[in-house]
Amino acid sequence: MRVLFTTYPQKTHFLMMAPLAWALRTAGHEVRVASQANFADVITQAGHTAVPVGRDHGFWRLIDLHPDWLGGGEHGLPDPYDSAVLDPDEVTWEHVNAGLRRQIQRWHKVVNFPMISDLVAFARSWEPDLVIWEPTTYAGAIAARACGAAHARLMWSLDVFGVTRDHFLRLKGDRPEDPLAEWLGPYAAAHGAGFSEDLAVGQFTIDQLPDSMRLEARTTYVPMRYVPYGGPAVVPDWLREPPARPRVALTLGLSLTDHEDGGYVAGVQDILDSLADLDVEIVATIAEHEQKRLERVPGNTRLVPFVPLHALVPTCSAVIHHAGPGTLSTTALHGVPQLALPHDFDEPALAARMAARGAGLSMLAGEATGAQVRDGLLRLLEEPGFRARALDLRAEMLALPTPNELVPRLEELAGRHRR
Repeated sequence: MRVLFTTYPQKTHFLMMAPLAWALRTAGHEVRVASQANFADVITQAGHTAVPVGRDHGFWRLIDLHPDWLGGGEHGLPDPYDSAVLDPDEVTWEHVNAGLRRQIQRWHKVVNFPMISDLVAFARSWEPDLVIWEPTTYAGAIAARACGAAHARLMWSLDVFGVTRDHFLRLKGDRPEDPLAEWLGPYAAAHGAGFSEDLAVGQFTIDQLPDSMRLEARTTYVPMRYVPYGGPAVVPDWLREPPARPRVALTLGLSLTDHEDGGYVAGVQDILDSLADLDVEIVATIAEHEQKRLERVPGNTRLVPFVPLHALVPTCSAVIHHAGPGTLSTTALHGVPQLALPHDFDEPALAARMAARGAGLSMLAGEATGAQVRDGLLRLLEEPGFRARALDLRAEMLALPTPNELVPRLEELAGRHRR
């Protein structure tokens, strides 16, 4: 079987796809990963074969210049995707329709248009049996339609896109407007058929979250266990020895400091100061340019620019983090209580689900004080219920099929859906 993965150049999204691509390769299938040319090194570093398609876009440059480019919405999500975490009675047609038009123009077209033509040409020449696409890389669905392949989304977090689409269809009624169909329909028609809902949500969706945290739309979900992968990494010598006192990881993500000049939203200095007198070892993964902004480093804190999270977390008694999907899932997989400080996009909603599960606590990064973080951490360390619920969440994740175990199911689905 030939399997084509595709994503626009967003590293964190691709890293969530890489383990399944490995599983398919080690099962004997041919695998290619298509994205823009400037992303080829990220793909090849993960051991996969890159297919450069289209021209490089300036999406992150737009975000850097205009931080509000995607628009603001409830719960950190830009509209209309905030609709996915609202009570259905609060969701209006005007909000969903207008928001979807805005996101198509400012986000989805910007990252997809440069890829579509080349991706379709490659799919026609290589003839994959299955196309697996990142949930906003709609070019993957168009390429699958063009070559007759089966196709699926691979989620990296909550399915706010599918649930928002459900709200749109529920509220649409007899209205003729459909921004997604208006955009994707002509591409679909060029390849022998009109717009259909699989172009929006795939023929099926691979989801890496456990049942208790998943957000589901009216589509077919195929669960898969999350496997941590953060790119090339080296385990430092100090991490080989067990900690002499409770270890706490503080990691606030790399994407934000990679793309914005403003640094972290949470007050790192305030947090470190508030934890300075605790009998714990703080391992703070802080970007080097952000380390230079610190006025002091407490004696119980080890500053590092990076350490493999999947190696660090098992040595920790608690983790303080930004609620990025990979970080939250890695922590959950190891059964460690977590204090989430979410800010952007899916982070607040994802952190809220983790906290509702009892596996940790959540407080918004822009509102959390050092004193509040200290109080939250002490609760995680002193109240055994958090550890017990974290272990329950770990057990739920371990019960899901691994990427290797999922391969036969994907073979079956590809055979069923391809033309």
